[in-house]
Amino acid sequence: MELTAADVDPLVAGLTLLGSGGGGDAGVYTHVLRSALRDRSVRLHSPAELGDAPVTPVGMLGGTRVLNEKLPSGRELADAVRALVRWTGVQPAAVMPLEAAGLNGVLPIPLACELGLPLVDADLMGRALPRVDQLTRIVSGGSVTPMALVEPVGRTVVVDGGDPVGTELTVRSFVAQAGGWAGTAMAAAPASDALHDACLGTLGRALRLGRAHAGLGDTPAPERVAAALEGFPAGAGRVVDVRRAPGARFGRATVTVDGGGTGVLRVEAENEYLLVLTDGEPVAASPELIVLLHRRSAAPIATDAVRTGDDVLVLVLPAPPWWAARADAHRHVGPEAFGLGRPVAPEAIR
Repeated sequence: MELTAADVDPLVAGLTLLGSGGGGDAGVYTHVLRSALRDRSVRLHSPAELGDAPVTPVGMLGGTRVLNEKLPSGRELADAVRALVRWTGVQPAAVMPLEAAGLNGVLPIPLACELGLPLVDADLMGRALPRVDQLTRIVSGGSVTPMALVEPVGRTVVVDGGDPVGTELTVRSFVAQAGGWAGTAMAAAPASDALHDACLGTLGRALRLGRAHAGLGDTPAPERVAAALEGFPAGAGRVVDVRRAPGARFGRATVTVDGGGTGVLRVEAENEYLLVLTDGEPVAASPELIVLLHRRSAAPIATDAVRTGDDVLVLVLPAPPWWAARADAHRHVGPEAFGLGRPVAPEAIR
């Protein structure tokens, strides 16, 4: 598959859907992506094509909402890759997104153009997730360290060794000191490793979702939206309450939707939407993708943008296959992993 300038808008739309209400605003870098693809296309490579060539996952860690306050230089990811090469002596043969959702799905594309490296259509989350210890490579028993972190003013830190939780805490400490976000490049691994410890084809999925979303038109019926995006409607109605509170690591939100005769929906969220209940009974949970859309425009609503009075469709898209195949997914990325009570496995709530 080749990405061209004509794919920018649908790709950004699809990455936003895969953000499940989080992942940062992919539209922030639309102009950079459009510029990178103006005179060229970028091929999406399967890991199988690259054998054991070293592939470096790249992206941004932290709160992307602060980008407007602490502007990027545009060099953060490239500098992180170079710092990792200095530390390890391993020159990457390709790059891949660490998270092919939201803003992090966009960032590796201009980087691949800048460095002249192939772009691998795989990532380490398959959707938006907030923590380093939730990367598929780590869940598989692998490692993403050493990893380089570069803040906007150029300060560089390399994190090497340590357990996944310790790595997450170290990274968050640096990001906080850096003003809220940092570019990162993670340890290069053979492309063949991604065949079993990464989510395959996520950028391609984003592009397909974005193209389908573009064809919905105005005020589409919930069933039509669900069919086009290959999901199911959990419910629709007016947001009657949004309650926000601090959490152990990130802010929490509870969104209540009056579905009229179809019941009352409660959506639990942190950075992403995590759990949907109808009249108190769970109907969908992470790693499934829970998306809130405006009823009239079908535009996705971020967790920090949903407001009382919004007329919404609550849509559920299938979990990334990598997570869906794991019996222990709920322990790593389900409601249990976010302190939302007992494990809720998607197959148990259908």
